[in-house]
Amino acid sequence: MTNYASDAVPGWAAQAWVIWPVFAVLVAVGTGLLLWGRHLDTAAGPPARPAPVSRLARGRQASLRPPYVERVRGREGELAVLAGMLDRPQGRFAVLCAAGGMGKTTVAARLAAQAEAAGRQVFWVRWRDGAELAQQMVQVALACGLPEAELEAARAGQASLPDVVWRQLGRVRKWLLVVDNADEPQEIGPAGEPVADYRGWIRPGGRGLLVVTSRDGSQQTWGPCARLLPLEPLPVRPAGEVLLDAAPAAGTAEQARELAARLGGLPLALHAAGAYLAGPTSRYRTFAAYRDALEVEPGFLWGAAHPNASRPQFARAVVRHTWEVSLDQLAGEGNALARPVLRLLALLAQAPVPLSLITPDLLSVVTGHDVTAVALDAAFAGLHRYGLLGLPHSPGSISPASGSGEEAQVVLHPLIREINAVALTAETSDLAVWHQALAERLTTAVHEAEQRGRAGWPAAVLLAPHLPLLLDCADPRTAPHHRTTLNDLAQVLQEAGAFGAARLLHERVLDVETRMLGPEHPDTLTSRNDLGNALFGMGEPAEAIRLLRQILEDRTRILGPVHPDTLTSRNDLACALDGTGEHAEALGLLRQTLNDRSRVLGPEHPHTLASRDSLGLALDGMGEHAQAVRMHRRTLADRIRVLGPEHPLTLLSRHNLAGALTRAGEQMEAEQLLRRALNDHARILGDEHPHTLASRDSLGLALDGMGEHAQAVRLLRQNLEDRTRILSPEHPDTLASRHNLALALTRAGEQAEAMDLLRRTLDDRARVLGVEHPHTLSTRNALETAPAMSTPRTQSRWGNWRRRRNAAAGSS
Repeated sequence: MTNYASDAVPGWAAQAWVIWPVFAVLVAVGTGLLLWGRHLDTAAGPPARPAPVSRLARGRQASLRPPYVERVRGREGELAVLAGMLDRPQGRFAVLCAAGGMGKTTVAARLAAQAEAAGRQVFWVRWRDGAELAQQMVQVALACGLPEAELEAARAGQASLPDVVWRQLGRVRKWLLVVDNADEPQEIGPAGEPVADYRGWIRPGGRGLLVVTSRDGSQQTWGPCARLLPLEPLPVRPAGEVLLDAAPAAGTAEQARELAARLGGLPLALHAAGAYLAGPTSRYRTFAAYRDALEVEPGFLWGAAHPNASRPQFARAVVRHTWEVSLDQLAGEGNALARPVLRLLALLAQAPVPLSLITPDLLSVVTGHDVTAVALDAAFAGLHRYGLLGLPHSPGSISPASGSGEEAQVVLHPLIREINAVALTAETSDLAVWHQALAERLTTAVHEAEQRGRAGWPAAVLLAPHLPLLLDCADPRTAPHHRTTLNDLAQVLQEAGAFGAARLLHERVLDVETRMLGPEHPDTLTSRNDLGNALFGMGEPAEAIRLLRQILEDRTRILGPVHPDTLTSRNDLACALDGTGEHAEALGLLRQTLNDRSRVLGPEHPHTLASRDSLGLALDGMGEHAQAVRMHRRTLADRIRVLGPEHPLTLLSRHNLAGALTRAGEQMEAEQLLRRALNDHARILGDEHPHTLASRDSLGLALDGMGEHAQAVRLLRQNLEDRTRILSPEHPDTLASRHNLALALTRAGEQAEAMDLLRRTLDDRARVLGVEHPHTLSTRNALETAPAMSTPRTQSRWGNWRRRRNAAAGSS
């Protein structure tokens, strides 16, 4: 023995009588330990000898260790659900499902870290193919104590290998098994059998928790025992935190959130951006610079083309390739139409797309092949199954709920849309074919919505964001046709009460016509007038009236004072003024317009009848109730004869007559007419149409005037809730409903709630309409006199304007 500190031999080592006894003792101890070890092995049962396992996994034995994830942002809800299932699986397993890039693996890895910290056994299996999955599952079972005799029996064909593995997983507790990237469930096995039969490697049994990550989010694929946890893009705040975690020096939290919003909250894109910004040689080093660069060179910043992009394990890590993995898998399943459908959807606006817009004929034109409805349905179903399409109103199905009346629709994540549009440009030699086919289909869809009447309104609302794409066509020969198409759809939207969507179309048309035709062209003036009416319908009175005044002056100067378009402008301005309480000025304009229209168009022309109806409302607003009643009776009779008893304008006349009767003290007749008007509006236009809401509000006022205060309160309270939800909390019609409910509550003895509503309404009307607006003054007066319960009733003049404006538009 050597003393390495002194390089000298110890003195005791020179004595032989000491050395040999020490040596004999060491030999005896070593032999005893060896025998005791064999005894322990025998008592514990057959050992899991490494040789058979190494033979089973020879060549590509993968680690069962999970990847390391330090933190996860914005997935607290999903992790809480998984943690609950980890404690009590209750015969179920979890499937984290979403399109590529949503962070399924990251969430599973974080769960794995939590499980390990709690003392559980954790096994991470990476799906590549069936053979490797079998190897890894056997390794899991052996790690859980599977006797080799059972494994050898399975090898000899005496038992099913999945049965043997899952039998062992049923014997032990407190384990977590993750099967990551199981994107091709049909390949998991056994061959020819669906996963949902639970006869293969994916089963709900065992005494731990199985978690699968997959792009396939179909309950049918995974069966009834699967708890699907679909991942959505991250909200802006946690998405911004992901960027700050990766690149803390790249800017402020607000700048990070702005970039996160531009990236659509997609975790893969967030991590890619963060890694880029943190790179010492990156050209762009701040969140703001990166966001700006996305607008000029998105192809570079989405990730360079990977040399091994054809291999899923590489492609899924790059934003520009990750969704091609899913499309390749769908094509491998025989669904070759999925890719062109996704490319076509990417040409549309970032908004829900009605499924009725995408037809087999449209796909036939762009692909050059015959396309059947069955194949198209399969493409939509496949894209949805792989998380590439969202279905906002009918989750889990590509059809609207039975009886819902809603138009089936799909949505694309912003980055999926953007990158597929780039891909289509790169792979298609003649994009003009795609654009022309889509333009023709959009035009046809507008005509279909018009012809369907009320049934076509849901589709019209969905079509609205996509119609401006028609104006991007550079061919001047088609521009007038496309502008007409947009105007036609805008009229349908105004009939439906969708003023916001109509406004967007009018703004786009006006912008194009101003540039192409000039600011004083008759078509441009018409578009300006339409925009003014849409603004008023949306609750922006000051801007609307300013615009309508200017248009009236321009049309009078350019077209003449009695041109039909000039008369339309004068009528629309008068309606807007009367709707905001400026009854005197409105009355003068309407008298002049009625005389001119009667002379130029005839006494029974629909436009003439519209002016007479509007004049009756103005007279009513001025307190001339008896004269208003006479005018409304005559207009109602003429509209029944000219337009028919159920025409929307006839229903408006009935409603307006009832309102005038209410203020004239004829409560009984007014109530009967209002109940009929409400029923007719609900049946013909729908429960949530602005005209229906106006009728319900008027009926509530009539009931309150008749002393039916409790019934009036119930009706007005429901109407206020509906208008708040449908129109917005600060829309003038909503404020009128709140005012009217407060008055009914005052008469019902509910003073405290009434005073609170009046104070809120006064503040909102002063801010929205102005402190000197007649409606604001009415609410201030009501607040002062409410304790004495002597406040006169007021109804929504705004609603009256909308009804008059629709009357004029509907008769155009």
